[in-house]
Amino acid sequence: MNYKELADLIFPNAKPISYYEEKYPERNLPEGAIVTRFAPSPTGFVHIGGLMQCVINRQLTKQTGGVFLLRIEDTDQKREIENGVTQIVNAVKDFDIEFDEGMINETDSKGNYAPYKQSDRAEIYQAYAKYLLEQGKAYPCFATPEELEEMRKKQEAAKIRTGYYGVWATYRNLPVDEAVEKIKAGIPYIVRFKSMGSEEKKIRHHDVIKGNIDFPENDQDIVIIKADGLPTYHFAHAVDDHLMRVTHVIRSDEWVSSIPLHLELFKTLGFKTPKYCHYAPILKEEDGKKRKISKRKDPEAAVSYYHEEGIPAKAVCEYLMNIGNSSFESWRRANPDTPMSEFKFELSKMSVSGAIFDLVKLLDVSKNVISKYTKEAMYDEVLNWAKRYDNELEKLLEDKEYSLKIFGIERGNAKPRKDISKWADVKNAISYMYDNEFLKQENFEYAKINDKEEIKKIISLYMQKYFNLADDKQTWFDKMKDLSEECGYAREVKEYKQNPDKYPGHVGDISTVLRVSLTGRQNTPDLYEIMQVLGKESIEKRIHRIVD
Repeated sequence: MNYKELADLIFPNAKPISYYEEKYPERNLPEGAIVTRFAPSPTGFVHIGGLMQCVINRQLTKQTGGVFLLRIEDTDQKREIENGVTQIVNAVKDFDIEFDEGMINETDSKGNYAPYKQSDRAEIYQAYAKYLLEQGKAYPCFATPEELEEMRKKQEAAKIRTGYYGVWATYRNLPVDEAVEKIKAGIPYIVRFKSMGSEEKKIRHHDVIKGNIDFPENDQDIVIIKADGLPTYHFAHAVDDHLMRVTHVIRSDEWVSSIPLHLELFKTLGFKTPKYCHYAPILKEEDGKKRKISKRKDPEAAVSYYHEEGIPAKAVCEYLMNIGNSSFESWRRANPDTPMSEFKFELSKMSVSGAIFDLVKLLDVSKNVISKYTKEAMYDEVLNWAKRYDNELEKLLEDKEYSLKIFGIERGNAKPRKDISKWADVKNAISYMYDNEFLKQENFEYAKINDKEEIKKIISLYMQKYFNLADDKQTWFDKMKDLSEECGYAREVKEYKQNPDKYPGHVGDISTVLRVSLTGRQNTPDLYEIMQVLGKESIEKRIHRIVD
């Protein structure tokens, strides 16, 4: 028997590869358009590194008129979790990232290059495996798990590379007739790739991010089709990226060592090799050392963490863009109100050493993003978050009109408030604006002026002589100066600084007394705006409580 007959015996129903080449033609896209993919396994939550990959891929395909697709790599079905595909789709959608093609739930997809789930593409992989078998570039391997384990132990004892290669590839040169006999006898087997490489030879590969890298050639005869008829990752990715016409494979640099194998697979299959772009993983600093951010150790490794904390999707994406491209931060400073989609992402400006994940920096980015929200957008997002994570906050927001007034404080002006970095901060940030919550507070901590009688004198005089909600902001502030002067304090801060022995304090200390009396806090947004929202009845109730 010959290779063709062997291939027909193993895959009798497989179509010729020409069928799939015609079915999945080259894409009709503008010159320079990037086609790339997010290709996770449905085995758990989406990692923050996976989300960064999506942010980068979406940006690149948008700016080049390309295609971003979601492909589910589920050939290792033992690790698959229930509704794993839907979880992936929803997790990415939560960050306002839409795929042009690919899976949209467990069973459905969109796009002309379907199926987008590897477990539904078995016949395609078998066609290409048959093509390799016909040329003698793949072969059936009958090695048992026990044989492979014994081989591994011998290699380790001899302190040489482990794997199925060279003289260790015992079934590589098995005569076709013998292979056929074993198959007909029902002996289990898998299909292996027959590598033509030698570890003694070197290849040079140009990575779009890392530049030129030298490798030894691949010489491993890897499994391409498992006993269950499904492919291994390495073989499936080559066939899929070719037929889906992927131009750029953008992935973490943990895959760099696979480059020699992937290059040989593409060459042997007669495929055009995509451009590989390996970026450094997101790192975390711990005890002065750097390590990869970990699913097991770090809650922030899961994208669900950001929803639970209430960090807006836009802020997370901006931060990931910031660590993804070194020029983004300066671009954002120069273009504070321009949509992120207008930033020109460059793969060459991605880090080759790994960016440190800085939660403090992320929250700073988030403060800036939130500061630009309208009060209506703020209310809607906070309410949606509260419904899911904080029933007490949801209850506070029942009075929409009043809540909108609160969210409108110091919003929409030249220097908007930046005291909120996530929705989990909101309840604490606004609770004092609600009388029922404010009146629960027992002990107020005043600042420089903390004598009880002095405090009573100041706020009583303010209410009797100066309080008028109809005043504009300048009039109100002028009255605060008048109150300061009447109580023996400096009208201006600079006046106090020039002659500190003459005064017990200044207008800022007086306003702090009023601020703490009305809010229970020394630091709040603009006090005048707070008073306008609280209204006369609430202000009087709070002041009387302090005086009494």
